[in-house]
Amino acid sequence: MCSQLGVSDEKIEALHDYATSDFYDESERTTLEFADAMTITGREVSDELFVRLRKFYDDDALVELTATIAWENASSKFNRALRVPSQNLWQKH
Repeated sequence: MCSQLGVSDEKIEALHDYATSDFYDESERTTLEFADAMTITGREVSDELFVRLRKFYDDDALVELTATIAWENASSKFNRALRVPSQNLWQKH
């Protein structure tokens, strides 16, 4: 899906190294760090991270971003619990 939207395969493959990858800019790194903080058990969104997010998002955009990440997390948990298989929306070519 991302490939169809113009995201390179290299960028997708570098996702696991987003914090240090040259494929990601500061806003993308901060956004992905936010998603990790919301998703990974034992992490939380620090005040410092929230301040950095505010450089890139206004109130409405932050609410939308947070809701989207929360929805994807809930969907993932739901699907995992019910053994719903991946839809393979992106496959390495």
